[in-house]
Amino acid sequence: MGKISNKASLAGLLIALGIIYGDIGTSPLYVMSAIIAGRPISEDLIIGSVSCIIWTLTLQTTVKYVILTLQADNKGEGGIFSLYALVRRQRKWLVVAAMLGGAALLADGMITPPITVTSAIEELGRQDFFRPIVDANPNVIMYIVLGILCALFFVQQFGTASIGKFFGPIMFVWFCMLAVLGISKISYDFEMFKALNPYYAIKLLVTYPKGFWLLGAVFLCTTGAEALYSDLGHCGKWNIRYSWIFVKTALILNYLGQGAWLLAKHHGAVFATEKLLKDSKFMLEFPNAQELINPFYGIMPHWFIIAGIVIATAAAIIASQALISGSFTLISEAMRLNLWPKLKIVYPTEERGQLYIPGINLLLFLGCTGVVLYFQESSNMEAAYGLAITMCMIATSILFANYLVSKRTPPYLIYLYLVVYLGIEFSFLFANLEKFPHGGFVSLIIAGGLFTIMYIWFRSRKIKNRYVEFVRMDHYIPQIQELSNDRTVPKHATHLVYMTSANNPKEIEHKIIYSILNRKPKRADIYWFIHVDTLDDPYTCEYSVDHIIPNDIIRVEFRLGFRIEPRINLMFRKVVADLVANKEVNITSRYESLERNNVVGDFQFIVMEKYLSQDNELPIVERIIMKLYFWVKEISLSEERGFGLDSASVTVEKFPLIVSPVTNLRLKRIEVD
Repeated sequence: MGKISNKASLAGLLIALGIIYGDIGTSPLYVMSAIIAGRPISEDLIIGSVSCIIWTLTLQTTVKYVILTLQADNKGEGGIFSLYALVRRQRKWLVVAAMLGGAALLADGMITPPITVTSAIEELGRQDFFRPIVDANPNVIMYIVLGILCALFFVQQFGTASIGKFFGPIMFVWFCMLAVLGISKISYDFEMFKALNPYYAIKLLVTYPKGFWLLGAVFLCTTGAEALYSDLGHCGKWNIRYSWIFVKTALILNYLGQGAWLLAKHHGAVFATEKLLKDSKFMLEFPNAQELINPFYGIMPHWFIIAGIVIATAAAIIASQALISGSFTLISEAMRLNLWPKLKIVYPTEERGQLYIPGINLLLFLGCTGVVLYFQESSNMEAAYGLAITMCMIATSILFANYLVSKRTPPYLIYLYLVVYLGIEFSFLFANLEKFPHGGFVSLIIAGGLFTIMYIWFRSRKIKNRYVEFVRMDHYIPQIQELSNDRTVPKHATHLVYMTSANNPKEIEHKIIYSILNRKPKRADIYWFIHVDTLDDPYTCEYSVDHIIPNDIIRVEFRLGFRIEPRINLMFRKVVADLVANKEVNITSRYESLERNNVVGDFQFIVMEKYLSQDNELPIVERIIMKLYFWVKEISLSEERGFGLDSASVTVEKFPLIVSPVTNLRLKRIEVD
């Protein structure tokens, strides 16, 4: 999907509805249920909790994300790693915040699909026509949810470009439904408008028994706020801001309607005339069953329930799709920034931004399936939901504060921002900790595992860099030229290509020089050295050429944005074609018979693959990190595939990684008689 202009348009607003608001837009399915679960309904609880919801959406979503964080625009892109790319040169420790945020966001992608789809489908079990099926097989709802998730993850490989066109209109219908249902029930108790006053939110947290811990349930209303920033590049800043006005209005109206319905239920004034109670055999048979009703479905007319379940399920699927697509983008960015092992990326369509990562798709599918099988009901999943994402929001606050520093914002405003938002988010975090023994540990285990992978990948790279030895290129140019002209050495290739990590064009890794001159001398007519520089800018795609020795030694540097796939095989071919067209290089084979017929010479890529040598004396922590790194590397993408090289023209050379050589080897010579 191409980048959208920052100017708002009708098409852009519709795209924003379909892509961004699935998670936060489906929160009315379960937020009020989580708040009233196991608590006696009272005016203080309902008005206070809805007030908390309204002001959480205002302070956390509207002010922090829609107004402030969207300003951190990385050439049209947003998200935790785009924000990190803007500030990573300021403080080295910010990488920890980025990794924590990324891991939490990915963990959220494993919990959102199960809770949204389950919340939408569960109401089927309370309908007269479906009740006998549930009685006969209590797990039927879980099987339906698993079936939907299986289908959803299966279609990812085909891309979602065509399906995505329907997301906007469906979500427009969804938000209109939320608003209409809310308006239809607000008249049940106009006392609900008190919720617009933040006094009642504060009163609930301070005076209601265990009121502070209600924040864990209230927080569920804003769990999708991070998506507003993550999808900045797909929708544009002003499309997000304008569409949020409509979305927030629909959400607040629905929460007010649910609150009024609950108050009316509490007062007993309306339920005598409710068609749902009067006509339903189920309700007559189980007079206390109304306690089981999800307030979201409780505000629906009886005749609309089935249509409401269908629309809710469609919205839940769209919310899940948005999280899955966002996870693919998140991991692709992490790979470019060297924070995640290289994985195969597939581009199912020609649209920019459309990508599919089979390994992550499988990981998310297994995670979602595990969550459904473990928790089974949405009320149980609520305990796992929200705990991890609070860490992502805290990480975003820290990174954004550093972005404000880079923009020379007055310090008192930065400290005010940190005090307000870290105060709010740590309050949510502590309140969510109450969920830990009831299922919150699941989200922390998932996020912790993902963070561990990122940390191992990042830290091992730092350890490896201690070993990488760079040498001056000009010291070895005469030897390389002499080897190139030495006909007593069998020719290895006409064009020999090495991938180098040397940022300085005047330097080269010692291991490459060793490979050319010492290990087994590799004679070639032209030596190419390719360096890939991953930029903080998302979509830069350019190259430069340094003719170190014309027609003998050439360095090509690719400058690629962190969202550009490094398809080096194709890119290098284009560079060579440009150089030939400009008559800067002669790529004709130097073999006499082939040269006479203008046959293009062969290109051979040499990829240096490391293995951990036994000749290392590492501290125990670093030894564990390096062993885990090589274990993860075994199941990740190989170097040649990671750079998009054609394996037919690649030679892999293994060399030992000696990070910390053994210095005190106790070996004593003895005399033999």
